[in-house]
Amino acid sequence: MDLKNKKVLVVGLGRSGLSAARFLREQGARVTVSDSRSAAALAKDIPALLDSGIMVEAGGHGLLTFRRQDLIVVSPGVPLDTPEVKQVRALSLPVIGELELASRFLSGHVIAITGSNGKTTTTTLVGQIVEAAGLPTQVGGNIGLPVIELIKFDTPETWDVLEVSSFQLETVDTFRPHIAAVLNLTPDHLDRHHTFAAYAAAKKRITENQTSEDFLVLNAEDKETQMFAARTKAQIFWFSSRRPVKQGAFAHGESIVWLPQEGGKAEPVLPISEIPLKGLHNLENVLAAVTIAKLAGVSSEVIRATVATFKAVEHRLEHVATLSGVEYYNDSKATNVDATMKALASFPKGIHLILGGKDKESDYSQLAPLLLERVKVVYTIGSAAEKIEHQLAESAKTVMIESSGTMDVAVASAREHAVSGDVVLLAPACSSFDQFENYEHRGRVFRQLVLKT
Repeated sequence: MDLKNKKVLVVGLGRSGLSAARFLREQGARVTVSDSRSAAALAKDIPALLDSGIMVEAGGHGLLTFRRQDLIVVSPGVPLDTPEVKQVRALSLPVIGELELASRFLSGHVIAITGSNGKTTTTTLVGQIVEAAGLPTQVGGNIGLPVIELIKFDTPETWDVLEVSSFQLETVDTFRPHIAAVLNLTPDHLDRHHTFAAYAAAKKRITENQTSEDFLVLNAEDKETQMFAARTKAQIFWFSSRRPVKQGAFAHGESIVWLPQEGGKAEPVLPISEIPLKGLHNLENVLAAVTIAKLAGVSSEVIRATVATFKAVEHRLEHVATLSGVEYYNDSKATNVDATMKALASFPKGIHLILGGKDKESDYSQLAPLLLERVKVVYTIGSAAEKIEHQLAESAKTVMIESSGTMDVAVASAREHAVSGDVVLLAPACSSFDQFENYEHRGRVFRQLVLKT
């Protein structure tokens, strides 16, 4: 991809947008960046951008700025129905994302992992397994480093393990992972995609450029991901927590087993008891990671040793403390209803649940059966609190609901109500952007409040 002297606009100055702008400039492009935030809000970044010869448009997007470009690179946080983006797409100007841009310069083996939940845990675990096997490994994407930052150290022997989101996938064009995995698919980000069909269509783009030389890893227990099998040219491998699969990894008795091909000989990989993470969903994440690692050629011995020492990723059912016999867990990354349901399923009873944040057009009544079975009190916070309270009042009438408003009030109240043997769980089922910078910030605040004496 020749970028020298091409006029390129980067829309959105988040982490990946800044990395893309710098990379494009290094490639000799004439770069402009445009962000809806004010110049004051971007003050820490603007001087360095200008010093690099990058033009900056702040405080809004100018349509003429968009029309004067040879290429437009949109950051994941910029919706494609932004008026200016819609107009230039209608004019057939090329619009891609940072993932697509980076993929054209990566020379290594690409593993791409997506799904509504479990992406970060699975991506992190796969990265650690592949690295433990002695293979050159980089991890990035929707986790850690932007994909564009991986280019400088990439070689044909490198394994690039990427977490990819629906926001990133909806702007791909030629992106082709050698191994793609779709962990699960449940309604999420409907405030952005508007319909579940549109959200699923974005996820399906992970496999649209794969060939018969590539692999697609799917969850045999997830109806929505099963449908991906009919729309790929890749070789399909499955994982299942409940039953044997034609080829892939599955739970059999007390072990995880690998079957390399239909009719082949099954190989025990590790005892399920050695998985240090709580919950059925984490068993599925490990099964997916085992499948991916075996396709990458990693031995069962390395996989077993790495899984046994794997620690829960921060903000993902992370144990914070045990205080007066009460367990505190931070699952701030549970930003949709399905993730919260999986967190609740990890504990038998006695849960004090902190719910709320910025609504993503979710249906919280789906939580009712698990709330009735396992939860003592729900503490609502954030802008979605009223909607949550209304839906739960109709569907889970016997569960105590306390309108807390803010995290500090919720934690203090939960500490007061919980008794030894109970669990205080932050699993909000919402995004964080009403009261926090991101889910990491929300998780850190929760942890600080719990540990505050």
